[in-house]
Amino acid sequence: MFSFFRKKSPSEAVSTAPERSGWLSKLQAGLRKTGRNFTTVFSGTRIDDDLYEALEEALLMADAGVAATTHLLDDLKQRVKAHKTTEPAAVKGLLIEAMVDLLQPLQGSLRIGEQQPTVIMVAGVNGAGKTTSIGKLTRHLASGGASVLLAAADTFRAAAREQLGVWADRNTVDIVSQDGGDPASVSFDAVTAGKARGRDVVLIDTAGRLPTQAHLMEELRKIKRVITKADGSAPHEVLLVIDGNTGQNALAQVKAFDDAIGLTGLIVTKLDGTAKGGVICAIARERPIPIYFIGVGEQVDDLETFNALEFAQALLN
Repeated sequence: MFSFFRKKSPSEAVSTAPERSGWLSKLQAGLRKTGRNFTTVFSGTRIDDDLYEALEEALLMADAGVAATTHLLDDLKQRVKAHKTTEPAAVKGLLIEAMVDLLQPLQGSLRIGEQQPTVIMVAGVNGAGKTTSIGKLTRHLASGGASVLLAAADTFRAAAREQLGVWADRNTVDIVSQDGGDPASVSFDAVTAGKARGRDVVLIDTAGRLPTQAHLMEELRKIKRVITKADGSAPHEVLLVIDGNTGQNALAQVKAFDDAIGLTGLIVTKLDGTAKGGVICAIARERPIPIYFIGVGEQVDDLETFNALEFAQALLN
């Protein structure tokens, strides 16, 4: 369920609740490859060291990472003991409970309307699906009644501006763009325009970059500083889009971008067949930044809010 606040009444919660059954089917299909590894773990007849070793391997293969894997196994063993569980098949349900407890703090809501405009700065490496996610997020916001202004601050790549322009046309929203302009200047103009036009949201698409590219990371910091000059309380949200296929590298990106610009939320994309998904557990354990949305495909409705129980069930089933 996607929720935000109306500009006219910040205290009035407004939510849209599209049918999630089709979405959940896509998520389960996207994580099916990983789920098969867990199915074999619980197919034995005894709860012993071999089962826990197999489970440890399955979690590591799913990109959960050492810290989260150790945490989940320790938690699981306590649950097995407390419930006096004797059947391996029943252990999976307890693991789902342990995973939900780990992931629950990552559930968060994008809050729109407490500031006008709500300025959202979006970052991510090239190929993570950043611009596409911005387009899908625009659709979510617009369909819920929010007026959106897009900012094409990815001026390093002409195709990015064109791609964002296509999404602007699809969603019938305005876009601020400059041919070869300075990213910080585009961002400043967009925030100023958003305030002047009374928009609810300004979504700023920044250039894709690797966290190891120091000069480009400094450009991100500059964009954030300039946004604050245009609106002293902005940016109100700083989101990072990460590719669910990149495993532990995604966790490294979260840490690097958070250290550089102070992330408020994540969008995890491409959980659509090849992604292992367990990196979300690693994020929960090592850098618990809220996950606002996860994506399972290229369609506009393939982006949905993150739910810990749904995700744990899809990953382990």
